[in-house]
Formats: sequence, C-alpha cells, structure tokens
Amino acid sequence: MRASLEEYRQQEKSLSEELQSGRQRTEEVNEELGQVLEELSTARLDSQESRRQQQRKEALEMLRRQYPETVYGRLVDLCSPVHKKFQLAVTKVFGHYMNAIVVASDKVARDCIGFLKQERATRETFLPIDYLQVSPLNERLRNVRGARMVMDVVQWHSEAAASQLRTVVQFVCGNALVCETIQEARRIAYDGPERLMTVALDGTMFAKSGVISGGSSDLRNKARRWDEKDMTQLKERKEKLTAEMRGLMKLKRKESELKQIQIQAQGAQTRLKYSTAELDNLRKKNIHNCQADISRMESELANVESRIQMQEESVTVQDAQMRSTRDQIDQMEDLVFAEFCAEIGILNIREYEEENLKHQTELDKKRLEFESQHTRLSAQLQYEQDQLDQQKKKLDKLEETIAKEEKAVADQRKEEEKLLEAVEESQTKLLELKNHLLLTKSQVADAKAELDQKTQSLQETSRELVKLQRGVISVETALEQKRLAKHNLLLACEIQGLSITLLSGSLPDIGQLQLDVESQSTSATMDIYEREAQLVIDYSDLGRQLMNLQTEEEVEAQLERMRESVSSIDTVLQRTTAPNLKAMQKMREVKDMYQDVVAGFEASTRAARKCNHEFEEVKAKRFRLFNRCFEHVVIVIDQIYKRLCRNTSAQAILSPENPDEPYLGGIIYTCVAPGKRFMAMDNLSGGEKAVAALALIFAIHSYRPAPFFVLDEVDAALDNTNIGKVTSFIKEESSNMQIIVISLKEEFYSRADALLGVFSGFEECMFSRMVTVDLRPYPLNQEDNGTQQETDAREEGRPDSGGPDSAP
Repeated sequence: MRASLEEYRQQEKSLSEELQSGRQRTEEVNEELGQVLEELSTARLDSQESRRQQQRKEALEMLRRQYPETVYGRLVDLCSPVHKKFQLAVTKVFGHYMNAIVVASDKVARDCIGFLKQERATRETFLPIDYLQVSPLNERLRNVRGARMVMDVVQWHSEAAASQLRTVVQFVCGNALVCETIQEARRIAYDGPERLMTVALDGTMFAKSGVISGGSSDLRNKARRWDEKDMTQLKERKEKLTAEMRGLMKLKRKESELKQIQIQAQGAQTRLKYSTAELDNLRKKNIHNCQADISRMESELANVESRIQMQEESVTVQDAQMRSTRDQIDQMEDLVFAEFCAEIGILNIREYEEENLKHQTELDKKRLEFESQHTRLSAQLQYEQDQLDQQKKKLDKLEETIAKEEKAVADQRKEEEKLLEAVEESQTKLLELKNHLLLTKSQVADAKAELDQKTQSLQETSRELVKLQRGVISVETALEQKRLAKHNLLLACEIQGLSITLLSGSLPDIGQLQLDVESQSTSATMDIYEREAQLVIDYSDLGRQLMNLQTEEEVEAQLERMRESVSSIDTVLQRTTAPNLKAMQKMREVKDMYQDVVAGFEASTRAARKCNHEFEEVKAKRFRLFNRCFEHVVIVIDQIYKRLCRNTSAQAILSPENPDEPYLGGIIYTCVAPGKRFMAMDNLSGGEKAVAALALIFAIHSYRPAPFFVLDEVDAALDNTNIGKVTSFIKEESSNMQIIVISLKEEFYSRADALLGVFSGFEECMFSRMVTVDLRPYPLNQEDNGTQQETDAREEGRPDSGGPDSAP
C-alpha cells in the first residue's frame, strides 16, 4: 500500500512538472508565432498560392525529379538583387525571363518540353546554358558616373554553379545600367556618344530604340517575388511553430490524467490510514488467539514428523525386498540362456539384447538417410536436365538474333556512309553561309553606324526646328494679343459713339463680335482682322504732345493721366441730375421689343409643335426598326443555339424588360441547355455561357452581317466535344462570314483555313515576328468527320445530361 502511494506521488510530481513546462513553452510559442504572423501579414505574403502558381511549382518539382542533375531551377530562385532598392530595376530588366527555368543543355530543354506536353502542364520558358549566345560585357560602362551595371547588383545563391549562372544573367541583362533617378537614366541613355539601355530604380526603362516603358503595379507584384523568397524561412518557422503548438495542446489532455492520479493517491492514502488502524486493532485483540493456535499447530507438526519417519522405514524395507527379487530373476535368466550366451560369447542375455537393439536402430537410420539422398539427387538431376534444354533454346534464339543484328549493322553502316557524305556537303554549305553572314553583318554594321550619324544630325536639326517654332509661336501669340486689343478698342469706340477720323474704311465694317484672349482664330475673326487692317486712322487731330510720345512708358503715363481725368468727369456727371429727354423714345423701343417677343413666342410655339411631331415620327421609326431587328434575332437565335448544341431540345429565349419602349430597358436572355432544366444565365457553367454568347453574336450577325469577326479565346471554357460543334457550325457558315479567332487549343485552330503565329525575337532589342500557314491544302481526315457526324446524330436523338461542358 505504501509502495503504491509512493508511485502515485511520483507520477503526480512528474506530470505537474511536465504540464508546467508545457504551459511556459506554449506562451513562448504563442508569442513567437504572433511575431511571425505579424511579419507575414506586413509583407502580405501569407496569402494562398493561386492555382496557376501551384501548377507551375508542381511542374518544376516533376522536372527536378526527372532530371535532378541538369535542371537547376527558376532564375528568380537562383539569384537575387544585392539590395531591396534594386528589386524593381532588376525585375524590369529580367522581364519574361524572370520565371524561366535554367537547364544545362538544349537537349535537356527539349526533353523537358516534351515531358510537360505529355503531362499537359502549363507553358514554360527554358534557358539552356550551352545554347545561349552571350554578348561580351562592355567594361567601359563600369566607369560611368551615377550608374552601375545590372550584372553587378545581382548575386548568386549557389557558389558551385556560379559561373554557369553568371552566363545566364549576362545573357538576360546584357550591358544594361541601373541609375538612381529617371533624369540620370535618360541622360546616360540618350545624351552620350552612343545610346545605352538604362533603367531607373522605380522600374522606368530607356531602351536603345527610344522606347520608354515605366513601372506599373504588375511590375511591383512581380518584384514581390524577391521578398517572398526572403520570407520562405518565416513560413517554414510558422509551420514548425504550428506543429509544436498542436503537440503542446495535447499536453492539456494530461490534466485529467493528473487529476485522476491525485484522486487515486488520495484514495490510497485514505485506505492506508484505515488499514493501519485496522492493523492496530488486530494486534490488540487477536494476538492471544494466534499464539494458542501456533502452539497447537506445533504439536500437530511433531506428530506428523514421527509418522513420516515410520513410513520412510517401511519404504526402505520394500526396496530391499524388490532388489532381492530382481537378483533371483536375473539368476534364472542366466541359467536358462547359459548355452546361448556361451555360443555367441557374451556374459548374459541382457548384454545381447542391448547390443542387438542398438545395431538395428543404427541400420534403420542409415537406410533412411540413403533413401532421402537418392530422392534429392534424382530431383536435382531432373532440374538440371530441364535447365539444359532451356539454355539450348535460348542459345538458338540468340544465334538468330545475332544474325539479324549483324545484317542490321551492315545496313546501318551503309546508311552512316550516306549520312557522312550528306553532313560533309551540309558543312560546306554552312561554311559558305557563315561567310556570307559575316559579310552581311559587316555591311549592316556600317549601315547602322551611318544611320546613327544621320539620326543624330536629324535630332539636332529637330531640336533647332523646335526652338524656332517656339519663337514663331510666341511672336504669333503676341501679335494675336495686339490684334485683339485693337479690335476691342475699336469696338468700344463704336459702341460708345466715339468719333474716330478715318482716312479709309469705316467702323461698322468690323462687326459687333466681341473677342477675348481665349477665343480661337476662326474664319470670322480672320475676316474681321482683315477689315481692321484696311482701316487707316487719321492722327492729325491729336495734340503735339500726344504725337511726340515715343516709348511705351510715356504712352502708359499719358494713358493713366487721361483715365484720371475721365474718372473725375464721371464723378461730376454722377453728381449732376439731368432730365430724361429720351423716355418716349425708350417707350417706343420697349413696345417694339414686346411685339418682337410675342412674334418670337408664337414662332417658338409653332417650332415646338413641329419638333414634337418630328419626335413622334422618329420614335415610331425607332420602335419599328428595333422591333424588326429584335423579332428577327428572337426567331434566329433559337435555331442557331440548337445548331451549336447539336440538340433539338436546347432553347434560347430573348424577352424585353420594357415591351412598350424596349430600347429604353434591357433584354432578358435565357437558355435551356440540353438535358437540363430552366435556370438563370448566372447559374450556367462557363462553357454554357460561351455557347449562349456565340449564339447571340451569330444571330445579330444574321440580321446585319459585319465584314468580319474577331473572337478572342472563346474556346477557353469549352471541352473537345463542344469545340467540335462550334467549329462545325463556323465551317458551315464560312460562306456567310469571315472570322479571325485567337485560340490556344489545337482542337480549334486545327480546323481553320489559315494559321498566323506571332512570336518574339531578341537580338539587340526585342521585336515581333509572324509565321503564316495555309491549311487549305491539308483537309481534315474524312473518317474523323464521319465519326463526328455519327456522334452528333446520336446526340440529337437523346438528351445531353452534361450541357456544353460535358465530356464526350
């Protein structure tokens, strides 16, 4: 009982210590996990990876498992900027090569592409190290003030493959320079003796061709990949802390175990207390009874021992009697078999029995061993015979194979000789083409140098021309302001009734048009300016003092004095109350104006009625034209949708929201996919929506055909069956429409009449190229077309349970 109690106490102590340490560790892990989560949320890198990123990551892992020694990884993972401030610039220079996969050779890249096609993985860009044509670095650019080469701000993570990675980065970056500001980048790129490629820290890049591309939000999102690499350790730390937290949470379950052990210890202690009390009672009450029992048991033990001694003596007497009887039996056997023992030369019959039995046992054992050995050798012999027959058959087959291989080797040698001759001819032609290429390159370099010189001179001429144009514009602006001021002065004189002595022309000829500085030079204004130019003012009435004014300062001073004089006269006139002598004349003018207003009101009323009548006619014509188109589309769209789905159970319905004036509201478009119940357009799948949209476009086209269509990846949400249906419809309607389709699916563009492929090339700068293929000389397999027609016929006879997105 005491041992059990001690064991419970030790268990309680160990569990208490373990729970205490677990609580402390839980607090530490919670604090550290909070810091990690705060850093991750600050960097905004703890978001879930997109499906496309996950697929690209899995594709890279598969390639690494397939080619562990020759696939190095993505360029963004193999290197990084030396400082965060260069992230945008390096990302801009890397461009689409940022996520490219670096491999050892061109063969490995082709194998990887084939593997990705088999796995139907996403498209990837590969950089084979032995296939890259790297231009040498211009070491003079390292001495340019205010700039650094992009090569010098990129560091490699793997020292073992540093030389190979340097080749890749040199191919991607070239002789590009990174500058602190946009002004320095522009100055270094275009103001030097030769143009250079530069990029500012904010991602603005100045190309040699003169193209300037600035940093965007997408560029900043790409640059976050560098921070994401730095935060990978935080993510791993977060996962470890989370796993450790889950383990620590399991320790809380031991609290119930600790409580149970404490209850058991208390129960054991209680039982020990009661047991000790009971033991004391037993010692006090039953000790005398126990002593009497002990003395009685001792007397009985002495009686039992005496009985045992008597039995042992009787057993000894019986043994002596049995030995004497056995001796008598042996004497009788010796007497009976005395002659037999004398003949075979043994002492007694018992010795003979022992030797004969031993010999017979050994003989049986030897016979058994012989039979087992014979059976084993027979089976081994049969097995070896079978093996010999099989080896003979294999030998015959090998001889036949050797004969065939020798014949094939002879044929291959002949083929090899032919190929060697073809290779020698190809090498000769290649050498000639290389010489021609070198000659062409030298000519291109000379032409380019000449073009650069002419371009530079043209730029200088353009700058001078711009300066002269600015001067002309400023002079024309000043002249326009002077003309404007002159016009306004003349107009003010005419309005105020001021008499001006003119040698030629008259003031009413300039019209009543009020011009300002912001008014544009129209034909009317130019006409007014020409009239004003014909006016010749007579300045002979001016005083000598005014005639002698020469400079603008003197004119301004005289003008200011005249303004003060006019102001004083106006003040006097305002103080003087004069009788209104023109009241009756103004009354007649007001009556005339009233009659004019009444006549204008009646004319406006008639014009309003006329406009209202014309509006109703236009409204009726609009309703008629809209209904004509709408009714045609309503009828045709259902037929086209059935043809696109290849199923007569499909339905397409158009209904206006405002039947009275349908052009003022929306159009409700609903489709019932084959084999499905009626549902809203928003509840349809992506493929069903795509087929419905195509049906609407083709229905509108049937009313008023367009010259051609441009469809951008309309097959993105369609499976192969529905792509075949759409292409079959387009083929059937090819005589009525022309369609240009942008597609990435072979099942779609393989049925086209012609293919146009656009791809990018890169020498000194990036440019686009185009490849065209006419597919009309290569018709589709007729058997495939017949099978497709049979499939469509079967589908028309039964409902389609999967809709436009269902697989065949």
